[in-house]
Amino acid sequence: MDASTLQTFTSPVVLFFVLGVAAAFARSDLAIPEAIAKGMSLYLMAAIGLKGGVAVSKSGIDGTVLAALGAGIAASFLIPFLAYAVLKGFGRLDRINAGAVAAHYGSVSVVTFVTAVEILDAQSKPPGGYMVAVMAAMETPAILTGLLLARGLGSQGGQPKGELLHEVFFNASVVLLLGAFGIGLIGGADGFAEVSPFFEAGFKGVLCIFLLDMGLIAARRMMDARALTWRLAAIAIGLPLLNGFLGTALGTVIGLDVGSAAALGVLCASASYIAVPAAMRLALPEADPGIYLTMSLSLTFPFNILINIGLISATASLLAGIGAAAP
Repeated sequence: MDASTLQTFTSPVVLFFVLGVAAAFARSDLAIPEAIAKGMSLYLMAAIGLKGGVAVSKSGIDGTVLAALGAGIAASFLIPFLAYAVLKGFGRLDRINAGAVAAHYGSVSVVTFVTAVEILDAQSKPPGGYMVAVMAAMETPAILTGLLLARGLGSQGGQPKGELLHEVFFNASVVLLLGAFGIGLIGGADGFAEVSPFFEAGFKGVLCIFLLDMGLIAARRMMDARALTWRLAAIAIGLPLLNGFLGTALGTVIGLDVGSAAALGVLCASASYIAVPAAMRLALPEADPGIYLTMSLSLTFPFNILINIGLISATASLLAGIGAAAP
């Protein structure tokens, strides 16, 4: 085990998640009130958006930023095709459920990304601030691909198309992330200085408590799972491994620094459990939430937090070293 992987396991952020999982399996009555959990989620998204916008205001928008955005959007569109083929073939899911699950794996988990940024910062591999914009851009393309794979965009399960599009493009996470990013971009470092005590001093502490809650939720949903087969469980681990490697390799090839390449890998490896489920409830009400939520939240999310972020970080460093050594 290399130093970066070991550092992941000893991070308080990860250990609070482990505490939540352990408490749930021990059937403790530990719980975070829903209103507080939602408030923490809003705080984390606002903070990461603001800091990303400030970072880009300092560095400017150049070819690297545009390349990262293009790579992220392309990955979000294309990953569901790979996931769908695996889910239909090896996973033995029907077309509707395979499309719904594939959309989750093409989209992103904001909490996984925020956790990865903290871990990469601790490893002296900070991702570029523009990766926040990449993350926001990757939330919605996979939803459209998933719907196309499930049954085409001509039918939205009885829901008005305008309602679905509004849910896809104006869901809370997209609006807050992009809005906060824009505020940080406009205000710059001077503007952020006025609110930095609130958004920086408490960030890691709020993230720890939020991940405690996520550990409780993920473990309890896993214990209640009924529709999950061993094949789907294997896919929920195998896809983030493959997607994480492909995303990290893509980031390295287009010239991103080690931290940003790792962040792209984490985004490709993550699976949405907030924005996409909301869209699927509108577009594919017949899809089974017991499948797509259990896979994304109870299996892929813990695997990424506990293991895959460290693996992706090590892979990014390895690929950078190979690139530097090449003639």
